[in-house]
Amino acid sequence: GWCPLSPAGAQTTQLLVEPPWRPAVLWDRVTLTCQGSGTAAATTWYKDGQRWGQKGRDHFIVTESGTYRCDRPGTGLSPPVSVLNELVVLQVPARALLEGDTVTLRCRG
Repeated sequence: GWCPLSPAGAQTTQLLVEPPWRPAVLWDRVTLTCQGSGTAAATTWYKDGQRWGQKGRDHFIVTESGTYRCDRPGTGLSPPVSVLNELVVLQVPARALLEGDTVTLRCRG
């Protein structure tokens, strides 16, 4: 038999990146959006592991490099998203990739 990683139908908090490329870079005017249960007012944000002052907002434009997470009651803490302050970056689409997929890479600066 097999064991699922999470119970069937379980939902988790997700941190969406726009534009949808990883790694995200500061000069791309990145918007982070927290998706999970509850209202935007229930969102708690973390930057570099510390509680961060975007309480009560479910999205914002990033103005500082760092590693971001959000928390929503009921669905918990999102996976981390790093926003870099690099001059040149090789990016991949911000989606799940499987072996055999055709992938577009972007070299940007």
